[in-house]
Amino acid sequence: MENRVQELYERAIFNGEYDGLTEADRALDAVEADLLVQRGRIMHCRFFEDRVENPDELPAFERAAELYRGVGDQRGEGEAQFWIGCFHHVIRGDTPTAVRHFTTAADLARETGDDLTLSYALRHLGIAAHSAGDLDTAKALLEESTELRRALGFTAGVAANLVGLIYLAMAQSRPDDAHKLADEAAGLAASVGATKVSEDIETARAQI
Repeated sequence: MENRVQELYERAIFNGEYDGLTEADRALDAVEADLLVQRGRIMHCRFFEDRVENPDELPAFERAAELYRGVGDQRGEGEAQFWIGCFHHVIRGDTPTAVRHFTTAADLARETGDDLTLSYALRHLGIAAHSAGDLDTAKALLEESTELRRALGFTAGVAANLVGLIYLAMAQSRPDDAHKLADEAAGLAASVGATKVSEDIETARAQI
């Protein structure tokens, strides 16, 4: 991409071929969108360290979604929409707004075959359904997310989802299932060194 933009610049500045500048703008917009998502994700991680909202996080994800939409990158837009939803869900506690963005993210991810983003969107939609008391829907969404993660080899993500399924099993009075899920989750988390997930699993296990 960098070489192509350099080429288009040189054609314009030395040859007067300005018709390639639009292509250069689109290429740079795509790079900017990728960078904004990555910066936004790092800001989001820092929230878990200090519990302080970064005022630049949401604008980063929103700008990324706008740029992806402008260049016709539905896959990228789906990821940005997920992170907008995650911001509203996790940091602002605004579930209705979050669900709208998660649903858009899931739709775009399905259309573009982005199973990783789809797994994240379904996970958070499942958590939202659990909070709303719709346990059957929550279970179906978390199980679909988990199967996608298994297929992707995303072991830490599978273990994290199983934590949610442990709590659902408890809520549905299925203690035997909860114990089995906890055992599987613990083994998976340990196998990839996911220590934070391991802590979450033991917290859940203690409540069965």
